[in-house]
Amino acid sequence: MFGIYLKRELGRRKKAALVIALGLALGIALVITVNSVSAGMTQAQDKVLQSLYGLGTDMTVTKARTAPTGDSSGGPRFEFDAKSDDEDSEQSSDRVMTQGGQALKSSLVAEVAGQKGVASAVGALTLNVTKVDGSFTQGKAQSSAGGQAQGQGGPGGGGGSTAAPQVQGGGASFDVNSYSVAGVDVGEQDLGPLAGSAISSGVTFTSAQSNAKVAVVSTSYAKENAYKVGSTLTVSGTKYKVIGLATPESSESTADVYLPLKQAQTLADAAGQVTTIYVKATDSQQIDSVKAAIQKNISGTTVTTSADLADTVSGSLSTASDLAAGVGKWLSVAVLAAAFLVAALLTSSAVSRRVREFGTLKALGWPSRRVTRQVVGESMVNGLLGGVLGIALGLAAAYTVTAISPTLTAELGGTGGGGGMGGPGGSGPGGQAATDTMEIALSAPVSLTTVALAVGLAIAGGLIAGAMGGWRASRMRPADALRSVS
Repeated sequence: MFGIYLKRELGRRKKAALVIALGLALGIALVITVNSVSAGMTQAQDKVLQSLYGLGTDMTVTKARTAPTGDSSGGPRFEFDAKSDDEDSEQSSDRVMTQGGQALKSSLVAEVAGQKGVASAVGALTLNVTKVDGSFTQGKAQSSAGGQAQGQGGPGGGGGSTAAPQVQGGGASFDVNSYSVAGVDVGEQDLGPLAGSAISSGVTFTSAQSNAKVAVVSTSYAKENAYKVGSTLTVSGTKYKVIGLATPESSESTADVYLPLKQAQTLADAAGQVTTIYVKATDSQQIDSVKAAIQKNISGTTVTTSADLADTVSGSLSTASDLAAGVGKWLSVAVLAAAFLVAALLTSSAVSRRVREFGTLKALGWPSRRVTRQVVGESMVNGLLGGVLGIALGLAAAYTVTAISPTLTAELGGTGGGGGMGGPGGSGPGGQAATDTMEIALSAPVSLTTVALAVGLAIAGGLIAGAMGGWRASRMRPADALRSVS
């Protein structure tokens, strides 16, 4: 009886039911769209952070670089041999400098790994290599023609020329090539600078190659310099065999060249030193407490988590994320509240127009709870219909955003801690804070949680509207129906 009456009443009031359902649908669709776009921005930000940290890294430990002392500027210095021959003299010089924060003792890696809540820790040494290639051309001294003429034909027939010779020709032409090198602990490659890349050609390091003269090169750097598996890479006079090419799994690579940690330490004359310690916590919920423990027990270090690094991300990605998190969510809440209110008012108004109907039903013996149940049932159907329409509209909007894939930029600045290359607080030679810009294509993924939220909102909207309408219907008396007839 309930179902038959419910179907008949909804069929008689199709327009009113559709208006209520559409109002709820718009609010639900906006909620789905805002949530899906926010999820897409979170994924985009995660890609940015993964490209800096490496997969599986929860935090990094670094030490701020101190200011240069004395007359040193802290920058690279090049010295070339003087040549006395007349031929062009080819010159080449590599300068290897640690990049990012001040060097840490390798023994700190074990100390960090021993802190409570730390699952594993691995050290890495980040370097910047500046290679200068070119040649000097020696100038030649020549006397001016005017000086010679004056010396031979002047008064008194003087002998030699008194004009000073002039140096003509000569100069220098040099090419400068700068690239980054990361020293990798070959025994712990699941954590650290190489963890965020996949080997697309060749092989990666083995545990037996802890001090071998082998290298893994990023695919972009290999393409730019015509390297392939089996090629020879020369760094500061040392030859390394390229055994693999690494492709970053997200965004940009953290280094151009990867070497075993001991080889990188030898190149930089930094035996027993690292610039960054990558840390993985036992539980993601304990990251803050692990950070506090490391800072307390190991003085002089800077601990940077992904949350700290996220604060340094600026550009259109940050702006759009702030809008979605702030204006977008508050707007969706306001629209949804308005949709609930409108649905409740429309349902209450519809009940007012059905005085004769409900009064007659009560006169026939319907109790108030049965009348209320009838109104709530109709509102629940309207709410579910609004939920279906809202989910369809929300999915269409999310699909449109994903299909268009608007490009957002993320500018990555240092946190001031002087972290490793490409990592938190990254800085270049001389301690200057580095700023990288990368482009991220925005998507709008819709999760099952978002769909479940939409269904819950639809049910809630139906219940709110039905509760108001049912309360009004329950207060009607059979005498109200008789008055409306007269």
